[in-house]
Amino acid sequence: MLEALRGGQAEQVLVAKGIQPGALKELEKAARQSDTPLEQVPRIQLDQALKTTNHQGVAAVLPEVPTAALEDSLRLAERRGERVLLVMLDQLTDPRNVGAIIRSAEAFGAHGVVMEERRSAPLSAVVVKASAGATSHVPIVIVTNLARTIEELKERAVWVYGAAPAATKGQGAYDSDHQSPEQIDWDRDAAIVIGSEGSGLRRLVRERCDGLVSLPMAGQIGSLNASVAAGILLYCVQRGRATAPR
Repeated sequence: MLEALRGGQAEQVLVAKGIQPGALKELEKAARQSDTPLEQVPRIQLDQALKTTNHQGVAAVLPEVPTAALEDSLRLAERRGERVLLVMLDQLTDPRNVGAIIRSAEAFGAHGVVMEERRSAPLSAVVVKASAGATSHVPIVIVTNLARTIEELKERAVWVYGAAPAATKGQGAYDSDHQSPEQIDWDRDAAIVIGSEGSGLRRLVRERCDGLVSLPMAGQIGSLNASVAAGILLYCVQRGRATAPR
């Protein structure tokens, strides 16, 4: 909440009466600094507005998440003088995962998060909260067809890598395309595609990727949560670029 206030994202803040004085004071200070209206209301009013009693006594009215065009992301990289880095989401439906990925994308300097218009988590308040305010700082690009967007990026010399668990014995259909992050030259324009929570990358999306990247796993679990995998891969990209010979 404080992050949303300090970033100027909230249109209004509602605070339940009886909240701890120290927390109220901090919220009032942040609201004044961002010129955001703050109103104290009976807790039952907040319960009704949020449709739950399981909250911390504070709620914010947020504007719609702004969206951008693919060109905006590419121009952002150009303005920064950086290699393009995009995160593409293939039908992720969990808003907390989407928000967490947007947060990691902003933290690791990505120039955009690309999502398909259909069968994706809507850009709701849950996404904004999970992103810790990052939705205001990284372009969110909504496209109608992710596979076609991948083709468009490849035509513009952007290398596209799909995140997928390594093939095991008897499932080697894309073994030759699998690489660990350390095997990939990240010192070029690149995009990472993160598959859905349940089924991973769709076949058409996977087939259009230049290759597949998987994280080496030492335990018994064969895959990671989508947002965790995205964060690790983004770190690997930035590390690879930082250590690339100049």
